[in-house]
Amino acid sequence: MNTVLRLAFSPLLLAILPALMVLALVAPALVTPALMTPAWADGQWPQKPVRIVVPFPGGGSADALCRIVGEKLSAAWNQPVIVDNRPGAGGNVGAAIVFHAADDGHTLLCSPPGPLAVNQSLYKTLEYDPPKFVPIATLALVPHVIVARRDLPANSVKELIAYARANAGKVTYASEGGGSASYLSTQMFATLAGVELSHVPYKGEGPALVALAAGRVDLFIGSIAAALRFQKSRDVKFLGVATPKRSPIAPAVPDAAEIGLPNLISGTWFALAAPPGTPATIVDKVSAAAMAALKLEDVRTKFLAHSAEPIGRSPAATAAFFKEEEARWSGVIKSANVTLE
Repeated sequence: MNTVLRLAFSPLLLAILPALMVLALVAPALVTPALMTPAWADGQWPQKPVRIVVPFPGGGSADALCRIVGEKLSAAWNQPVIVDNRPGAGGNVGAAIVFHAADDGHTLLCSPPGPLAVNQSLYKTLEYDPPKFVPIATLALVPHVIVARRDLPANSVKELIAYARANAGKVTYASEGGGSASYLSTQMFATLAGVELSHVPYKGEGPALVALAAGRVDLFIGSIAAALRFQKSRDVKFLGVATPKRSPIAPAVPDAAEIGLPNLISGTWFALAAPPGTPATIVDKVSAAAMAALKLEDVRTKFLAHSAEPIGRSPAATAAFFKEEEARWSGVIKSANVTLE
């Protein structure tokens, strides 16, 4: 009998073989939980680069503001934070990518209102469920402003409403098209003011404001960031800002309450959210880092340069804000009977 066979049948080995078999069965159960413990459970998150998906093209406010915050998050975590622009379908393409990503916090969404609070009322079908995103923080607000051609015979919202009622259906407004933020904002204004306006769609805020400055349309209600340079050059005039209080972007312009329409609340805000099921420990860590970033003077300066007011809301406050915005815009969309494919 060779050495291997003698060892296999040795009395000692036969005696301890049952114990070895039990250990082989028990050992994985003892070791696996420790090996499978996620990094976030012991506070070590993140241990690899974090991707922030922006569901709109580069070069716009969404891209710029999310990159500013991403840089601060990267510095705080000592990990790369990669901004990934995934535009398409009003933000739906990028939102779907994040929605179906792993819930380990390494893929986040940085977005304006559409994918988080508007598109569920605007589109017939979506490849994601907006209320199931996990809110992290509200970063900033770009207010919407009521802009008129410079020679419109109305220098206040009160005068504008009187003029629109006297010229029912003849006062024109520009937008980026049906379902756009400017279109919905103007629909809200028309309903609250009790006026009838005529819609003239354009392919973007720029062309709409150029038409307004040229006097081809009467009104535009939309992003103050896009309209500000036209107002500074005196090509158009601001009649009111759709915010509960005056904006630091244009402090001389009366707010919603001052113009007599306190419920005219409209703006392009930006928020961070995570895929469904993301643990609260990760959400709180990202939120804390984002809130700290918004308190930095250089971040505030950069935001204001983009006509964005730094906001800062906790996950709970952001969740409540999302619900409030969804309710606001679903009402406007239903009253305007707007749906998109």
